[in-house]
Amino acid sequence: MDAATIERYGEELYRALRGRFTVAPLTERAPGITVDDAYRIQLAIVARKLERERVRHVGKKIGVTSEVVQKALGVGQPDFGHLTSEMVLRDGDTAPMDRLIQPRAEGEIAFVLGKDLRGPGLTPADVLAATDRVKACFEIVDSRIRDWKIKIEDTIADNASSAMLVVSEGGVSPARVDLRACAMTLEKNGEVAGTGIGAASMGSPVVAMAWLVNKMGELGIGLSAGEIVLSGSLGPLVPAARGDRMHLRIEDIGECRVGFA
Repeated sequence: MDAATIERYGEELYRALRGRFTVAPLTERAPGITVDDAYRIQLAIVARKLERERVRHVGKKIGVTSEVVQKALGVGQPDFGHLTSEMVLRDGDTAPMDRLIQPRAEGEIAFVLGKDLRGPGLTPADVLAATDRVKACFEIVDSRIRDWKIKIEDTIADNASSAMLVVSEGGVSPARVDLRACAMTLEKNGEVAGTGIGAASMGSPVVAMAWLVNKMGELGIGLSAGEIVLSGSLGPLVPAARGDRMHLRIEDIGECRVGFA
């Protein structure tokens, strides 16, 4: 895909993000689109956010980490997207529906880095050594692709379907937690809407983190101390609507809340 086409799709998806409208899947309109093309479109969107809105880069998110989702999209690998400062909500905040289109919430473990990380060739042990603390996290995903009709190239181009995140206060050292076994419970309006465990993300959130660092390293990108990284969903995506309240607990890590209005 040539540079002009990359920029055209990047502009379209950026306008869809800020205008709150959906577009037809890129994979239908550009059937030859590759994963590399999609990451270039993603970077074009992020560049527009940084340049036009003066927001800051704060971290990354890993997506498509579960076997079920990978099979649904017909791929054998996860993906990643970029987190910027306007996406971050505090514990207990309300997510404004006038910034969202078709949102869904999922429970994840967020890693806060204490040291820089740059692949390729790093191991899960390297990730743990560089992690300052882990937190419970809502990721609020959204899609600018009509009706969530996405393939892997669509979601990558759309910044991995990212929208907002809410992280718990404090956090704990990853050395104090069994990240594979910790249980997650997500409640919506007082009723359990989803459960899961750490192993739902590529067998372990640390394995997902190592994949991210090494994949980014292949692309010449590193992670810096202080960045937040969302390590993949531990359970189902839960649709959100105006008036909903959600509560997330992750065993031995923490809890957080978010509303939608």
